[in-house]
Amino acid sequence: MVKAKTQFVCSNCGYTTAGYLGRCPNCGEWNTLIEEKIVPDAVINRKARISFDGRVAKPKRISEISGNEMPRVKTGMTELNRVLGGGIVPGSLILIGGDPGIGKSTLMLQVSGQLTKNQGSVLYVSGEESSNQIKLRADRLGVGADDFIVYPETDMAQIKSIIQQIEPDYLVIDSVQTMQEPDMQSPIGSVAQVREVTADLMQIAKTNAITVFIVGHVTKDGSIAGPKILEHMVDTVLYFEGDANYKYRILRTVKNRFGSTNELGIFEMRDHGLREVANPSEMFLEERLAGATGSAITASMEGSRPILVEVQALVAPTVFGNAQRVTTGVDRNRVAQILAVLEKHANLLLQNQDAHVRITGGVKIDEPAADLAIALAVASSYHEKATNASDVFLGEVGLGGEVRSISLIEDRLKEIAKLGFKRAIISKNNLSSIELPQHLEVVGVATLEEALKLGLGLDHFSDSSHFDH
Repeated sequence: MVKAKTQFVCSNCGYTTAGYLGRCPNCGEWNTLIEEKIVPDAVINRKARISFDGRVAKPKRISEISGNEMPRVKTGMTELNRVLGGGIVPGSLILIGGDPGIGKSTLMLQVSGQLTKNQGSVLYVSGEESSNQIKLRADRLGVGADDFIVYPETDMAQIKSIIQQIEPDYLVIDSVQTMQEPDMQSPIGSVAQVREVTADLMQIAKTNAITVFIVGHVTKDGSIAGPKILEHMVDTVLYFEGDANYKYRILRTVKNRFGSTNELGIFEMRDHGLREVANPSEMFLEERLAGATGSAITASMEGSRPILVEVQALVAPTVFGNAQRVTTGVDRNRVAQILAVLEKHANLLLQNQDAHVRITGGVKIDEPAADLAIALAVASSYHEKATNASDVFLGEVGLGGEVRSISLIEDRLKEIAKLGFKRAIISKNNLSSIELPQHLEVVGVATLEEALKLGLGLDHFSDSSHFDH
């Protein structure tokens, strides 16, 4: 028997070293080196990229390769088609990550049932549940067809043999952390096992035109468990997010070789499975209180889709030595910068005020278009004066107090008008060469002071009417 060697592999970037190091020399992350046993290449059965029918990949001149775009397969879920860039690309490798219990298996069961109706056969490989458990859940979801094959197995050698026999159109692996390569001496779920299993699945997908869905669990910090190289190997990375205590789920595109990234799909978890939310803007705004202070509406672009969300802010006197800045769904440093601009250019004394800012509905905003809405929400809470319920605020706030233009303004304004809002306050520079929607008043402002006057109806910005400092 060949003696196995030991090495340390970084779970973040895949860097290998003979000895343990507290910090990875390649990516700079701390405590990411994991010990694993490796077997010489002679022991592992490594093959070239050969299909099940014996076809071998050969080098070709790029001029000889057909440039026709591959037809996409539509699932029965419009939201899933959106995040995939228009549908499933045959032969692609799709990774779906999420917290345990969030609904990944439910999503894949529903998609598998839809694909078997008129799109081909599905092999559903589960390493976590028995056939009876999957059948009970499938009955609850109303999923079942002759071309829907369930195979509870974790051994990749057996799985590849069954794939060769059945030749399915779609393959679901639930989950990749439970699969094992029999030639590897590393334990199930280790960095080495996850990497080798994914490499095998990639070869199956690319050489046999089988679309492979891989389900992966995420770690405490929100990244998919296993080496970071896992996300580089696949074609598409989707994150299924949400709180298990709430009914809404968000499917987000992080990487997509066949479409745009940062696309968003909204689902509602019900007793009989996941239901698509056709208009997420209404969902995010339905619980907004009329006349509440510290609230402002903005339009965020999630990929190619504009979504209206509510920005909430709460300003209160601090009981500690230093004022706290607490954020949810938006970058804390960005909020701190906006607070500094408000203090400098709008006379809001915030240095002894705690500021809490959150984006409702579980949405995360990382674009500067929400700056103006954040500033209005903070000022609204500070002055205890509500914004107009029919106003929407769009614009980037500069350090000099100016309101800067943003991208895709026409798409945002169309969504605002469609939902019945009456006025949009945007950057003055965005007004040139755009087509304004009907029944929507669009007002351009050049400075944050102008926006505060319009949004809150304030003629001055002294803080004498607020708290006694």
